[in-house]
Amino acid sequence: MSCPSGRLEVTALPGVPIARPGDDAAQLISVGLREARIILADGDVLVVTSKLLSRIEDRFVDLGKVTPTARARRVAEQAKKDSRLVQLILDESTAISRCQPNVLIVRHKLGFVAANAGIDFSNARPPHAPARSGPWALLLPRAPDRAAEAIRARLGGKIGIVVSDSHGRPFRLGTVGVAIGVAGIPALHDWRGTKDLFGRKLEITVTAFADQVAAAAELVAGQAAEGRAVIHLRGLKFPVGAHSASELVRPSDEDLYA
Repeated sequence: MSCPSGRLEVTALPGVPIARPGDDAAQLISVGLREARIILADGDVLVVTSKLLSRIEDRFVDLGKVTPTARARRVAEQAKKDSRLVQLILDESTAISRCQPNVLIVRHKLGFVAANAGIDFSNARPPHAPARSGPWALLLPRAPDRAAEAIRARLGGKIGIVVSDSHGRPFRLGTVGVAIGVAGIPALHDWRGTKDLFGRKLEITVTAFADQVAAAAELVAGQAAEGRAVIHLRGLKFPVGAHSASELVRPSDEDLYA
């Protein structure tokens, strides 16, 4: 798995409409491909932002209608967060990893560890929401791997699909694109046993291939009002097969921050 030509084309698909509940993700992507005049080829990868899928799945939540439990209120007091948001975070997670003022990091039901269970408020307002409703939150898709595979099956060909989200990291500032859903493309690339420039065999190097793809796509996707929900990548080489984002999740017994 690599970029054999040393050249990678990364293109944000134009004309992809803002997703609405019940929309067909593959159909929206097809609109963008036509607008960009791109015909999918074997080895292409499409990176789909989690927010597009969340909107399709109607994962909007009106905080005004959330009633926090006693536990949520206790955690909210410690984290200095809205207790209604904390209730959503607890509902979407299996355990708290870290909790301190302005920080609530949890293990999401999908397996990965993330701040606020990946719940977002940007671009989270549903279409035709009542004027006095909200604030609105948007939860992550229910099953990103399954959604990615469904898109891949609809579009056909030996392609890869990555569902991306933005996550922070414990030892570095800033967020970066990561893969929370994968289909067709390997999530990891094991370099162990290959030789470096001087003939030494690599012993521990395993790269997060799907995360690298998600991070590259985020450079053109943007974070605010760009509206670039689907990114096309061409130039990668990888064996197409059955994969999932769970391959990226560190086992809980190896988690030093549990």
